[in-house]
Amino acid sequence: MSRYVLPLSVLGTVVGGAVLLRDYVAGGACPSKATIPGKTVIVTGANTGIGKQTAMELARRGGNVILACRDMEKCEAAAKDIRGETLNHRVRARHLDLASLKSIREFAAKITEEEEQVHVLVNNAAVMRCPHWTTEDGFEMQFGVNYLGHFLLTNLLLDRLKASAPSRIINLSSLAHIAGHVDFDDLNWEKRKYDTRGAYCQSKLAIILFTKELSRRLQGTGVTVNAVHPGVARTELGRHTGMHSSAFSSFTLGPAVVSTSSHCRLSGSPSALLLRKIPR
Repeated sequence: MSRYVLPLSVLGTVVGGAVLLRDYVAGGACPSKATIPGKTVIVTGANTGIGKQTAMELARRGGNVILACRDMEKCEAAAKDIRGETLNHRVRARHLDLASLKSIREFAAKITEEEEQVHVLVNNAAVMRCPHWTTEDGFEMQFGVNYLGHFLLTNLLLDRLKASAPSRIINLSSLAHIAGHVDFDDLNWEKRKYDTRGAYCQSKLAIILFTKELSRRLQGTGVTVNAVHPGVARTELGRHTGMHSSAFSSFTLGPAVVSTSSHCRLSGSPSALLLRKIPR
């Protein structure tokens, strides 16, 4: 019997460690039960992953939620799912391609025309570690979508957000920003060998810098600006890395579930940040 003690102890340690790691990366719970009836919320990239779950949670709490996505078929399907799950029929799908400045301008113009107020903008959409692709306008894809697209979108909607104060802008960044370096002489990686990780970290650092400066400029306007690291979850964001397809990550990383009751599953999630001091 004693010969089994050590292997069983090692196995128990490994399993226990994996469970603790999963709980750690999944984050804590936001106990807020705040509701947001009558508040208009825009969530980019809301057809899947953290974006969809954020939209789901905010719809469950009574918000007028607009899903802004590139793939309209998936966006319409997500909106239908959210309406059915939450019984909130104020959930709509709108086209937005953050890799196209034209699309961003068209989306902002449509929102300005249709919506008298915009209370919350959640800049969630992102690409991570994709090949060296470029946007429609020639920008490196990760910098163009993750940062430049949201930069333009935010500024185009800023007047509407100010007019709706108190309002909020939430930018999804990442702890990856710590390893980021913004090379102002080569933002598009045209002069050096392309590094998918470096480009991703650069885009997330740019979001942090944008958030800090925009927050400073909007002091006194009633518009607050926050950046958030949403934790680690098993979503389609990692499709280009292969990380989420391993057996270890499948066990360790939980799916992107923000809420199964009145609690926000991810402590750093956009929903949790929004509900800590909900605009009223």
